[in-house]
Amino acid sequence: MPCRIAPYRIVLLIVSFMAPLSPHTAMADDFQSDFAATPDRVWLGPDYWANPMEDWVVQEGQMRCITPAGNRNVHLLTHELGESGDDFELTATVTRLDKPGANSRAGGSVGFRAGIQYQVDDYRARCLRGQGLEAGLRLDGTLFLGQQTDQLGEVAIENLTLRLTGQREGENFQLRLVAENAAGEALGEVELKNIPAARLVGNIAYVNNHANNGKARFAFHQISASGSRVHEHAERAWGPILWSMHTLSRGVMKMSAQMPPLGNEDSDEVRLEIQVDGEWKEIGREKIDNNARIATFRVPNWNDKVDTPYRLVYETKDTKEKSLRDEWTGTVRRDPVDKTLAVAGFTGHTDTGFPNREVVRNVAVQNPDMLFFSGDQLYEQVGGYGIIREPADRATLNYLRKWYLFGWAFGDLMRDRVSICLPDDHDVYQGNIWGNGGNPISHAEHDAGGYVQPAEMVKAVMATQCAHHPDLVDPEPIQQGIPVAHTDMIYGRVSFAVIMDRMFKPGPRGTVATWEGRPDHVKGPDFDPKSVDKPGLELLGARQMKFLEDWTQDLKGADMKCLLSQTIFINLANYHGPEKMYLVADLDSNGWPQTARDDSLRVIRKGFAFHYAGDQHLPSLIHYGVDNWNDAGYAICVPSIAAGYPRSWLPDMEGVPVKNRVAGPNTGEYVDGLGNKVTVWAIGNPEVENRPGVINTLHDKSSGYAIVRFDKENCTMTAECYRLQIDATNLKPEDQFPGWPKTIANQDNYGRKALAHLPLLKIKGIDRPVIQIYQAEDGEHVYSLRLCEPTFQPKVFAEGKYHIKVGDPDTDRMQTLRDIEASDEPGELEVTF
Repeated sequence: MPCRIAPYRIVLLIVSFMAPLSPHTAMADDFQSDFAATPDRVWLGPDYWANPMEDWVVQEGQMRCITPAGNRNVHLLTHELGESGDDFELTATVTRLDKPGANSRAGGSVGFRAGIQYQVDDYRARCLRGQGLEAGLRLDGTLFLGQQTDQLGEVAIENLTLRLTGQREGENFQLRLVAENAAGEALGEVELKNIPAARLVGNIAYVNNHANNGKARFAFHQISASGSRVHEHAERAWGPILWSMHTLSRGVMKMSAQMPPLGNEDSDEVRLEIQVDGEWKEIGREKIDNNARIATFRVPNWNDKVDTPYRLVYETKDTKEKSLRDEWTGTVRRDPVDKTLAVAGFTGHTDTGFPNREVVRNVAVQNPDMLFFSGDQLYEQVGGYGIIREPADRATLNYLRKWYLFGWAFGDLMRDRVSICLPDDHDVYQGNIWGNGGNPISHAEHDAGGYVQPAEMVKAVMATQCAHHPDLVDPEPIQQGIPVAHTDMIYGRVSFAVIMDRMFKPGPRGTVATWEGRPDHVKGPDFDPKSVDKPGLELLGARQMKFLEDWTQDLKGADMKCLLSQTIFINLANYHGPEKMYLVADLDSNGWPQTARDDSLRVIRKGFAFHYAGDQHLPSLIHYGVDNWNDAGYAICVPSIAAGYPRSWLPDMEGVPVKNRVAGPNTGEYVDGLGNKVTVWAIGNPEVENRPGVINTLHDKSSGYAIVRFDKENCTMTAECYRLQIDATNLKPEDQFPGWPKTIANQDNYGRKALAHLPLLKIKGIDRPVIQIYQAEDGEHVYSLRLCEPTFQPKVFAEGKYHIKVGDPDTDRMQTLRDIEASDEPGELEVTF
């Protein structure tokens, strides 16, 4: 894997952000801030993680908390208290920003949190959920260190220095906290003895209000960490380039570089370089978008036949005119046209198991070619501190901090792999979303259809997650100027259609919901599914339907097809939430509206497309039925990366009729709560009880990921579905959910039974020909398929005459056989090229 930070970059950052410690000689692992060299901006710098980001700024050479609220804190990323070492010292020189007497609750305080630990033993996880030793000064003059206090009386918090020291004595540490005025005179001190050394291991944070009820605001002039117990981890510095995402299709490479909120004095440009014959060559410079904070590159005529190392470069200067340089390196892999294409799929990134090391480690071992993030890359609660709905600029900063957690976890996977990423409801701060074409709507009535958040924030969401996708085929925005995302990509000779399956869909409120309670939750046992299938209700919308109709006919450069969207077109889960609430039907699912759902599947199956999706938190492998069971294609719903809200499919427990059971319990041919036909091949229901421990619980709630392998040589796809707690270096059958893996023949993605056949085609001169069938009378497209063999008996579904297009669109060698009669005894036709 490429190096995250070049060695010379580390040196430059240390020179720029660190100054010699005083009064003693600085040690190699010591840290001291230099905010005076940092331009005014929201982002504090690569050494820090701010909770929450939008409540902190660097301003006038100080690190300032700008929001009067509790438990605002800044973690050091590059330094921590390690397991070895006998002493440490933390300092913070601070000034109160709000007026004395204002917000002077006892909870208002300033100081430190040291030895921050969490059961997920990772410095990034500790930034979000860790707990440590509290030390500082309250507004009422109380100096506190753990439970020990000293009352200093009225203290002017202006250029006041807090100094926390620790000294080992045997197996324990003795701690001392001193408050000093601007002249260096001690105002008071407090000691804490016999603290086990193991408790003083972990993150270091600087705190503005330790308690949740704190309302004070402070400026930090300087912060430092020194001593033999302070260990440096320079490789943990993060930014200014946070991560990259890219796609490669038809010789065009697109890449986005995700940046933090920089300042007006910072450079606004990112450079892209590639390595050619051992030398770095610049191929593009792009401006950073002020809203989404990304720089997006589009490089045509990309050499997709070789692996190409790249680096993103960002250069700026601090206020002392020192040059700063940051690099992010990776590889754009060659287009894997000659091998089975492996696509890993994910959904639902809560922060419970952050930074998701189990998933990242195992996926890296299995080394897929492509990553597909199907939605909910974040949830409203991710990172804590709630959400901001308006104004748009604050809402966007609030979103970006949560979004950054996604990249912090998965950036190392994405740097070397093509990635498709689709926003879903929680990404735009809606528990469920029915986009309804983009109209604005209040949060109280979101289930009537539309977008709750300000359009500028929604635009930032779309840009951060989708700007690197291949060029849009139909780029006209929807209402409020919100961008669309439907497009196609050819990679590894698989043609992918990318759609937004909630963007145009209407909401249930005011359209179909007549019952009490949530408009999307149907609980009544006498519910008639036909009552909600009203004429005119859309699922994908006319624009995406037109796109899919065109896409199913285009096999140039492709052997197989796959649809990528947020969720599957069925209402599979019938038990919701930790209390296992039973629902007859769920109108948040894409099993509704039923007629629009059926129409969509009728189009998709014309391309023999496999459907890859997520959202439902329920690992599932199904075969769609429209008029009859299995007459459309297969679909997989991937497990959540870290399942929060569990769902189950337990029709057998409810006595739902089943026929042709295909595997174990809850599999076979069913009708869902909305009247849709479905064959369930595999299901990954959560455990009845969860084991204690964060990762154990996530595993038991059916967390994990999927991999689908597209074998072009044999015209099959194999769906795999992995649990969370596995070792990919030593895989066992039980590491996958029940029913997986399953291999599917490509032609089974249009499982409709034939009414008649066209002549047996014997094609010579082309190894893997494409067949396209059209009705002769009106030119309607019946289906298109690339064959594995040169012999094929086309099936049709109505009597009459058909046009057959045969050949190879890659080389523009196509023949059309016109007015071929369908019959029960169609004979043979030889087609020679």
